[in-house]
Amino acid sequence: MRAVVTGGAGFLGSHLCDRLISEGWDVLALDNLVTGVDSNVAHLLENPKFGIQRADVSKYIDVPGTVDYVLHFASPASPVDYLKMPIPTLKVGALGTHNALGLARAKNAKFFLASTSECYGDPEVSPQNEDYWGHVNPIGPRGVYDEAKRFAEAMTMAYHRYHKVDTRIVRIFNTYGPRMRLNDGRALPNFVFQALSGMPLTVYGDGKQTRSFCYVSDLIEGIYRLMMSDEHLPTNIGNPQEITLLDFVERILRHFDNPPPIVFKPLPQDDPKRRCPDISKARRILKWEPRVGLAEGLQLTLVHFKAVFRKK
Repeated sequence: MRAVVTGGAGFLGSHLCDRLISEGWDVLALDNLVTGVDSNVAHLLENPKFGIQRADVSKYIDVPGTVDYVLHFASPASPVDYLKMPIPTLKVGALGTHNALGLARAKNAKFFLASTSECYGDPEVSPQNEDYWGHVNPIGPRGVYDEAKRFAEAMTMAYHRYHKVDTRIVRIFNTYGPRMRLNDGRALPNFVFQALSGMPLTVYGDGKQTRSFCYVSDLIEGIYRLMMSDEHLPTNIGNPQEITLLDFVERILRHFDNPPPIVFKPLPQDDPKRRCPDISKARRILKWEPRVGLAEGLQLTLVHFKAVFRKK
């Protein structure tokens, strides 16, 4: 089996490449390295089953030879990145998804879309299940990411219904683990970078907004099971253990001697107040649920971040 992974040098894309190769697949990663980094896949470069090509999937893409699966993971995913690159974010969600679907159709391959819990926006129901249509501000600053993914889902379902492409859609909730970029704008790498730098830790609002954090190995397991399933409609993959950001930052600080103080700043526009997946569907059809607890996952991630920080 041969897979093309767009965004294959990114945080999640690189872990997905690892998993596919471990399952015996040949993998071609496509990445323009706008947010991905070569070091994420450096350990795979000598593997004959792996290849990487510099490519912007928002432009036409062509891959010689047989392709069995196209997995579209290319996109800025942190607020810092998509607020800095709003138009490329919209393009990769719209044009990039179109091009990746076109490749899948041309190769008679299956297609997998990495969508996001941000499709639910600032939700009015919690936990969020796949039948909830969301509460999204389409013209707010976060809309460039939220609506790009919502459009990508619509495009994927259109190709499935009209062109009969065999598609899957995962809605990914907050995920963490090794290979995240320090200080990339998301909660965990920001908090850790500030703590390692001796800076005050920034909490937005009163810190009572909630998130749920899924360790990357659990997420990849859920994604692989969804790949192998016959489910075409969106499926949540995430950890349903909800925690306030204030509690989360305090758990991180326990890993540091002489931890810095916490400072509070105004909440960004349209920042979700609650984010928690209903994973009933994943449990039912994939027999999947997360297994790595927050204490274990944080320990593994902090070891990685501390090593990266020492090299800087």
